[in-house]
Amino acid sequence: MRDHLKTVLDIFYPLQCGGCGDHGSTLCGDCIGSFRAVDEGSSCPVCGRWIGKNVVCGGCLEENRGFQKGHYGFYFEGRLRSAMHAFKFNGRKDIGRRLVSLSKEKILSFADTFDCIVPVPVTEKRLKERGFNQSFIIAEEIAKIAGREIGHSVLLKKKDTKDQYSLTREERKKNVRGVFAIRDRARIKDKRILLVDDLFTTGYTAREAAVTLLRSHAGEVGFFALARTPS
Repeated sequence: MRDHLKTVLDIFYPLQCGGCGDHGSTLCGDCIGSFRAVDEGSSCPVCGRWIGKNVVCGGCLEENRGFQKGHYGFYFEGRLRSAMHAFKFNGRKDIGRRLVSLSKEKILSFADTFDCIVPVPVTEKRLKERGFNQSFIIAEEIAKIAGREIGHSVLLKKKDTKDQYSLTREERKKNVRGVFAIRDRARIKDKRILLVDDLFTTGYTAREAAVTLLRSHAGEVGFFALARTPS
């Protein structure tokens, strides 16, 4: 009976919520209501870590992040975590687009601080396996909101790396060292770049990409991640 009901729902309401699996929408109201947005007024303006006020945290004072300013959509937890997994690993681009739209007001608040959007790339091998780069989807939605160009092919990932979540903090740092290269220097020279990724954890991937852009004469680099870990 339960399987029969599921089949009927799949026929009439093929769209499933990325957070809870209920039928009828990309993200249901209950899930959206459960998402905890990163409040920039009470977080570090670089890494987005909650510290109760908008000042640079001790970690960012001790360690160069590569980018000057960071913006973050949501905390990577609960149903938001499930939605992000469905977006990244199940090909649900509609979820990624919906999540960006939920951050529209935040994106508009800093839209005048960058000239060009550069998504963090994946290797050609990973692109073929997954069929898309989630950072590209996020970048495209930001471009629509902010009216800025995207440098799709500016940054290149030269080699495969291990999944960062499976590594220790020090291993993550080594894992991404030297993995990025620039394909189109003229496109970024003296420009204000918004580097875009889906998730911020330790920040090593973002730093490596930002440093690569700055070494190739980008004017400055800001950063946006759709989600960041809570701590």
